Amino acid sequence: MSLCWRAISASMSLARKKINILSTNKVYEGSISIRIDKFKLNNKVIEKEILEHSPSIGLIPIIRRTHVLFVTQYRRAAEKFMLEIPAGKIEKGETPKQAALREMREEIGYVGKLSPILQCYLAPGYNTELMYVFVATDLRRVIGRRRNLDYDEENIAVKCMKLTTAVEKCINGEIEDCKTVAALLAYAKRSDVKS
Repeated sequence: MSLCWRAISASMSLARKKINILSTNKVYEGSISIRIDKFKLNNKVIEKEILEHSPSIGLIPIIRRTHVLFVTQYRRAAEKFMLEIPAGKIEKGETPKQAALREMREEIGYVGKLSPILQCYLAPGYNTELMYVFVATDLRRVIGRRRNLDYDEENIAVKCMKLTTAVEKCINGEIEDCKTVAALLAYAKRSDVKS
């Protein structure tokens, strides 16, 4: 049996193990919440801080088949302005598609046709946020998009970039936002983008 096959077999065996939750204690509740979970895995008691976050959406807005619309905004945790795909949380009662249409209108001022491409956990080691990523095509500009925006949205600048340039920036580390990197590389692979 090859080393690779043994690793896959061991991983599948771990995935079937039952996790015994010993306790969950919420220590903060707000627009995000923090809890401390204690659980048993492989006869070992583990304690983890878990950030509870609403599911979210990300968008890959395609213009002229070759360009992508991005947003730049200041991210306090990173202490810098970041270039990102438009994204936002799914509000209570919304489907991922409804949230994507709302966020597209609010952040970049467009509506269009949505196609799901990817869903992924953004930081599963400590965060419950599951992101649904859509490709947005057939974009149409909407009027009056800048009403009732929160602080983050007021400080958004929209930037258009050639897809091949964006993919290069993902690969060379110039784009540092993980949802943007994952979404663009998945889209580029499925679209067979060439530099």
